[in-house]
Amino acid sequence: MSYSEYKPAFDRDGFVVVRQFLDDDDFRELNSQLDRYIRKVVPTLPDSSIFYQVRDRPETLKQMQHFPPDPFFDGCPCHPKWVALAEALLGEPATAQGPEWFNKPPGTVHPTPPHQDNFYLNRRPPSVVTMWLALDPVAEENGCLRYVAGSHKHGLRPHSLTEVLGFSKGITDYGDGDKARERLIRLEPNDLAVHHGETIHRADPNRSPDRQRRAFAQVFYGVSAKINEAALARHSDDVRQQHEGMGLDVE
Repeated sequence: MSYSEYKPAFDRDGFVVVRQFLDDDDFRELNSQLDRYIRKVVPTLPDSSIFYQVRDRPETLKQMQHFPPDPFFDGCPCHPKWVALAEALLGEPATAQGPEWFNKPPGTVHPTPPHQDNFYLNRRPPSVVTMWLALDPVAEENGCLRYVAGSHKHGLRPHSLTEVLGFSKGITDYGDGDKARERLIRLEPNDLAVHHGETIHRADPNRSPDRQRRAFAQVFYGVSAKINEAALARHSDDVRQQHEGMGLDVE
């Protein structure tokens, strides 16, 4: 399989959308395995791996990260379609970190602050892509992604701590010029949005009374991308302080 036709737009804008990315059987299996994981595994996980909009309401689950060893999800980073797309966009061999799952439950009051993933990931050079697979229809009402086109070409912007659980830091100088270049990303289930690690993006709250906004995501690193250990340690300390301030278990 080849995804080379997506690279020019990715290099220009810092993001692309691949419609109906997975085979139908693979997409159904992914959903089934996520349902199984949420039902059986999530109740056993620490606060540092799962976030709820309201902690004592399971239906408000909003984010899962640091998936523990699992017979299905351990293989997701090696899925040939994901790897082929990452390598086509980055132009070099790539490997993935563990999978993540995001949601904006209906009536979510907090927006996703504007941010750049590589501010958290701390890779140099920034040969990084985030792949975000929609599990539900996604539009303005339930908090679609908004990318700032071309922002990946201008380096990292200043970030500071936020009060949004799961997003420890956001851009401090996001302004009208950024908003003017925003592109709204409307998706159907199984559509894949892919963005560069330094593309600025954000999302509004989910104002729908009854629509979820779930997504399965993976981050891929090019072989050239090396960890900035000092920056990563500073970020980890900030995350710990944020979680402690919110009364979460950080072990």
